[in-house]
Amino acid sequence: MYQDLFSLFDTEPQKALQQLIKDVLRNFKLSTIFDCVRHAVVIAILVGPLMTLDALAQGSRVEMPKNKYSVSQDVQLGRQAAGEVRQQMPLLSRDSRINDYVEDVGRRLVSAIPREYQQSGFQYSFEVVNASDINAFALPGGPMFVNRGMIEAARTEGEMAGVMAHEISHVVLRHGTAQATKANSAKFQLPAIGGAILGAILGGNVGSVISQGTQFGLGAYFLKYSREYERDADILGAQIMARAGYDPRDLANMFRTIERQSGGSSGPEWLSSHPNPGNRYQVINEEASRLRVSGSSRSNSAEFSQVQSELRRMSKALTMQEIANRQTSQNTRSYPAGSRVEQNVEYPAGNYRAYRGSNLFEINVPGNWQAFEEQSSVTFAPRGAYGNYQGQSVFTHGAIVGIANVGSRNLQAASEQYINGLLQNNSYLQAQGRFRRSTIDGRQALAITLTGRSPVTGANEAVMVYTSLLRNGNLFYVINVVPREQYRYYERAFNTMLQSINLNG
Repeated sequence: MYQDLFSLFDTEPQKALQQLIKDVLRNFKLSTIFDCVRHAVVIAILVGPLMTLDALAQGSRVEMPKNKYSVSQDVQLGRQAAGEVRQQMPLLSRDSRINDYVEDVGRRLVSAIPREYQQSGFQYSFEVVNASDINAFALPGGPMFVNRGMIEAARTEGEMAGVMAHEISHVVLRHGTAQATKANSAKFQLPAIGGAILGAILGGNVGSVISQGTQFGLGAYFLKYSREYERDADILGAQIMARAGYDPRDLANMFRTIERQSGGSSGPEWLSSHPNPGNRYQVINEEASRLRVSGSSRSNSAEFSQVQSELRRMSKALTMQEIANRQTSQNTRSYPAGSRVEQNVEYPAGNYRAYRGSNLFEINVPGNWQAFEEQSSVTFAPRGAYGNYQGQSVFTHGAIVGIANVGSRNLQAASEQYINGLLQNNSYLQAQGRFRRSTIDGRQALAITLTGRSPVTGANEAVMVYTSLLRNGNLFYVINVVPREQYRYYERAFNTMLQSINLNG
């Protein structure tokens, strides 16, 4: 008869008290009204402390904010943005001991998320950015990036774990899309991979991930939080730490460590994007007093010290601003002066020249097509097919060959994600049918045709997209663009290019 009562209290330190209550209750005989009253009083006396202990174990209640977006949209958003981060930011090797260590700490924290906040669809990952700034950020759905500077600044493993627990709390509470819900902005749309690169519009990638110094294009919604959300992440972060075996006071201490490192300035990006909700240090310590640290304390470890030493022996890391400056210069497309889009464009030449791209692929292209390189792609186009249109670099005839990190090793899923991104950023295009099976360099590939009226030429445009997976999991793609009525003059060149591809990755 008491089974339901005891099922509420399943935390480890209370088992002895539970057993005591059970022993007492076994001796009761409910034969009279007096016995019933006496029974109720004893239960109140015994269960009262148990409930108090359980409240102390759980800590303060944090409410999930209103959110009009689905969990799957959080996951999609985070996966796409993480793919762009991996392309454009210098990450430590995924096989490095440092990355493995941070991943282990992250997994320990994720396993300690209270049951009521867990989302089975979230896909947590933890990677180290080789940047000197004291910063860390997590994207919707679970991807987290921790700056090398943050690890070096922390005095203990607990302080580093505190930052990670705080970021995980933003993820589990879905603060990014909750802020977008609160903003209720008609301008807000889930960003997509690919940017406005079709329809003769080049540039505009969500891959301007590093923009305006150290903030991401997603920053307004997903990396800068309100003071209300900061307080909730502090409280839930403290609870996750305690459940994972860390002293929650280390989270409060980390804020002071960061302030000392910055000399009291507004310096570290993490503090500027995580505003103090007021009395932060006191609030975290008060929450810590309500919590019990589970198991043996993990405030520090020899492995943390070894990782810090290894980082400090490495060559100096760039700042986020230096990374942003380098990214800007790499992403600046430079067409020759005076280049302009023309009505009549020369057809592909009958001779071909070999092009080698980033040691990952080789391709033969028409001899009269020029190559315009970006960090992760190259555009081939003949004179008269490229220029400027309403302040953007554009092209109307030719091909784009590139590599995208879309976070999936399934060709169908990766291709769908990539195409969805292209269509979102080029709303005039529509897919014609489903993916068709194809091959690239003997590997399995998919093909799909997109069509629509080009905003540049005003003509109906044919866009053929081919995708295949590289061995490292990245998506290799070829995009052919030409006015539909001229396709027959370009078909042979496009086929020759596709058949000439040699993949090295």
